[in-house]
Amino acid sequence: MRNGKSIAVMVALAFVMTLMTAFAAAAQNATNTHPVTVPSGEKRKIQGVVSMRNGDMFKVRDPDGGETTVLMSSNTKVSSHGISKKAYPETYIMKGLRLQSQGRGDAQGNLLADWVKFDQQDLRSAQALEQTDALAMENQKRLEAAEQAAREAAEEAKRMAGQIAENTALANEARQKAEAAQATADQAFKDAALANNRINGLDDYETIRTVAVLFKLNSSIIDATGRQVIDDAAEWAKGEKAKGNTNGWLVEVVGFADTTGNTAKNRALSERRAKAVIQYLVGVHNLDLRRLVQPFGFGESKPAADNKTAAGRAKNRRVEIRILQNKGINMKGD
Repeated sequence: MRNGKSIAVMVALAFVMTLMTAFAAAAQNATNTHPVTVPSGEKRKIQGVVSMRNGDMFKVRDPDGGETTVLMSSNTKVSSHGISKKAYPETYIMKGLRLQSQGRGDAQGNLLADWVKFDQQDLRSAQALEQTDALAMENQKRLEAAEQAAREAAEEAKRMAGQIAENTALANEARQKAEAAQATADQAFKDAALANNRINGLDDYETIRTVAVLFKLNSSIIDATGRQVIDDAAEWAKGEKAKGNTNGWLVEVVGFADTTGNTAKNRALSERRAKAVIQYLVGVHNLDLRRLVQPFGFGESKPAADNKTAAGRAKNRRVEIRILQNKGINMKGD
């Protein structure tokens, strides 16, 4: 009974922390933003939410709307908070992540970061809220162009209708032009609707293929069989790319474990397995990091088979490489 109450309290605390993170991020999205410069050589510690990321540079917006430009180098340490802090690659710094950073100012007023720290709960929140802004902007431009074409076509149809009323002798000719203009308007509205559907589908993905890489008991090392599975999947993806079928593709890497051992260790083991697969994809097959969804370890949850049998547990010691495609980008007109 006491354990049940403890779990309930922990769940409630996690929910409150998630709400606080969301409110903080919303508050720091204010329009009264202004740049903050760091004097050359001055040591400074900042905290806030990442408002943009570009290569080794990102901007941190504080609650007052001040934005500091932060530059990372090979010496910058990225980790989580706490006694048992965990090191992360710099790719985990993304838009919407609440973090702290310390360093010194350079000649341009930027902060040269010595270290970057964040909370793992904030990391999960940022991963959930990450959006494909560039794709949304591109589709918004298409929608605006289609709407403009529709307005122009409608004006042309109206002008032709007035000409019909004024000159009955040219009624047949004017009718044909009006019908042609209406057809153009219909096509323009159809294009606008398609563009709108694409925008609505930007957060909707479908799974193209799922590849399972199996691991030995208590191991996060990819064996020869696992490497062959990944190599085969990579060759297939390269063939699809050559055919022009990879627009809007993302790669999601998720780790799992069987029920051997305790839940906490299984969660950590599944994360190490996912990280090992990502390192192999990047190091051997040059996977573009922009195509990669940040890894996650589910531990012993979401089993693929029955953990009561040895065969079932073997299937559960796995990493799933899921190839996803954005439905908004993949939509085609009739």
